[in-house]
Amino acid sequence: MSDTIIALSTPAGTSAIAVIRLSGNQAVRIVNQFFKGKDLNQQASHTAHFGRLIDQQGTVIDEVVVTLFIAPASFTGEDSVEISCHGSQYIVQKILQLFVENGIRLAKAGEFTQRAFLNGKMDLAQAEAVADLIHAESETAHRTALYQMRGGFSKEIKALREQLIQFASLVELELDFGEEDVEFADRQQLRQLILNLQKVIAQLLASFKVGNVLKNGVPTVIAGKPNAGKSTLLNALLNEEKAIVSEIAGTTRDVIEDEMVIEGIRFRFIDTAGLRETEDKIEKIGVQRSYEKIQSASLLLYVFDSSEIQSMQDFREEQKIAENFGIPYLLLANKVDIGNRTVLEELAKMPDTVLLTAQTQEGVEDLKAKLLAMVQVDKFRTGDTIVTNARHYASLFSTQNALSDVQNGLDNGTTGDLLAMDIRMALHYLGEITGEITTEDLLDNIFSKFCIGK
Repeated sequence: MSDTIIALSTPAGTSAIAVIRLSGNQAVRIVNQFFKGKDLNQQASHTAHFGRLIDQQGTVIDEVVVTLFIAPASFTGEDSVEISCHGSQYIVQKILQLFVENGIRLAKAGEFTQRAFLNGKMDLAQAEAVADLIHAESETAHRTALYQMRGGFSKEIKALREQLIQFASLVELELDFGEEDVEFADRQQLRQLILNLQKVIAQLLASFKVGNVLKNGVPTVIAGKPNAGKSTLLNALLNEEKAIVSEIAGTTRDVIEDEMVIEGIRFRFIDTAGLRETEDKIEKIGVQRSYEKIQSASLLLYVFDSSEIQSMQDFREEQKIAENFGIPYLLLANKVDIGNRTVLEELAKMPDTVLLTAQTQEGVEDLKAKLLAMVQVDKFRTGDTIVTNARHYASLFSTQNALSDVQNGLDNGTTGDLLAMDIRMALHYLGEITGEITTEDLLDNIFSKFCIGK
């Protein structure tokens, strides 16, 4: 890729310093034409140089620091230059205009990272992790993206692929000696390898549910009957007056959403209208939206007024309501400061129940601990590989199906040419993840989702 591209890494006007990045085989030469300081063509990689940037008429635009990254020791694998200038929009636009008028093209979204991939500086899974790292909004999302950007996930996929390639080569070799009826690939060893690979892939597929939560946050609905204390609970969790609280039943008529990070895990809390039959048209719409939000959530916090629970039978009726939604839930016995002490002692023994008084924040920390346990927070800290990308999940799923075809072929005594075909399909899908197998449309789709400057 010979053309040189330019992009603004730090938005103008947002900070005292802006950084403009260039990459391509003409980057150093063109910048050097307008840089008054040391001759950049004579400088080593990874060095920074102070000087003035002038326009074509010799007028000083700004005093800048130019940092050089000479190929292949750069992010993109090409000659790259970073210009640190003052953050004024006028200055930034003058610099961009200067270089565009001298043959440098504005970069497309994700083009710097795409060049890094095409120049072999990273594989496709690592490139996608760059975007995840930029958009990470919690500690665990950041940690996972960083692990994948450094090649942790890619190494695991490549190890699976290399094991399969060895047997694929032996099966392919058999085809060259088809008339001699020889077997170079031990069918029993191949069967064991397929079983091992399927086990690893099944674990990776199962991790996607956790990974999706980690990447996008845990949608957690707060639901219950009117006046149970849902809005008070939301305020207590966020530690701010986010929702209107009133003794009047039906105050919340629409969903209210906000986010918070609990020990590195991002939760999206959704306060909903009280669940009840109503003739009020506006409230009825709110109740309908509540049911819709519950159905699309990952977790349900079902809040009930413990002062209205006089027996375990009353509790089981509330529990049944939560169970009927069919998603993981916690039962929150609110207002325990005025609840029936005998019943509360029984409720304290229930594993999926949290006792609290949202108004005073009593029990809120216990609730946070239970929430973390429900999303397997400990798993995020073990270093296990977690799949967070839907494209990777789809490729792994297709790989698993192809491996099942290989296993069925082994069980049914399928000929080597058909076995080889199924193994090639499995290798193809694994190769899609890291980029050994790509199409132009796939690359355009992936990198178009990046921000400009990356």
